[in-house]
Order: sequence, then C-alpha cells, then structure tokens
Amino acid sequence: MSSHICLRLHFIWSTAHRAPLIDPAWEPRLFGYIGALLADRKGVLLAANGTTDHIHIYTSLPATRALSEVVNALKANSSRWIHETLGMTAFGWQNGYGAFSVSMSSDKQLRTYIQNQKTRHLRRTFKAEYLAFLKRHEIAYDPRYVFE
Repeated sequence: MSSHICLRLHFIWSTAHRAPLIDPAWEPRLFGYIGALLADRKGVLLAANGTTDHIHIYTSLPATRALSEVVNALKANSSRWIHETLGMTAFGWQNGYGAFSVSMSSDKQLRTYIQNQKTRHLRRTFKAEYLAFLKRHEIAYDPRYVFE
C-alpha cells in the first residue's frame, strides 16, 4: 500500500521581545516569501496573517520533513530576508514557537481565525491568545519561561 499523509500545522511565533516590527505595508511580501520557503520544502502555505508583533502560519507539510527543521528554516530565512531586503538589521524572531496540529474538520474555522487576526487583537493581547492555545491543546508550560 502507498502512504497517504495529511499533516496540517498551525505555527505561531512572535518578534523578539514582542517588539512591534512587522509593518502591514510589507507583510504580504513576507508571507509570500514564507510560502516560497515552504514550497521549497514540499509544503503548502494555506493561510498566513498576524499583527505587528507575531504571525500565524497554517501549512500542509510532507511526512519527509521534520517539523523543527521546517520552522527553523522559515524563521532563519525570513529574518535574513527582512534584514537584506528591508534593511531592518535589528529585526529578529523569538527563540521559540508554537506548533499545533489541525484536523481537516477545523480547516475553515482556522482559516477564518487567521484571516481575522488584526481585528481580534484589538481586543486580545498576543500573550492571552497564546496562553489560550497552550491551554486548549493541553500543553504544559512554566509561566516564567513561556515568553522568553
């Protein structure tokens, strides 16, 4: 039998120290670049959005790629792209990230959630949002270190 894989993941990470460095004027170019990075790794960008201090990436990945390799490549290469293309040499991503599995039954709901990021964050902070994701996915964490 051949293998059939549906591996969909929702990544979340912020800028270093949650600094408001992501400019909506160049944000679509950033997501386009991230989409190209995913395609190079046989992944598909399904949705992307964020605010000035964090991003959400919804992707489909092949089983042949390690999750950590993909996210590290996305963060390192997109940071380099921001440095070189936009001249923002002080830009950086936080060290960690969140990665959450997504079932097909939640696909439409997650796409809408990501699409509405800017409106949602008029009422809710990134910290509150991220802690809610950890709780919903029953991920244990030490509050002293979750936002390092």
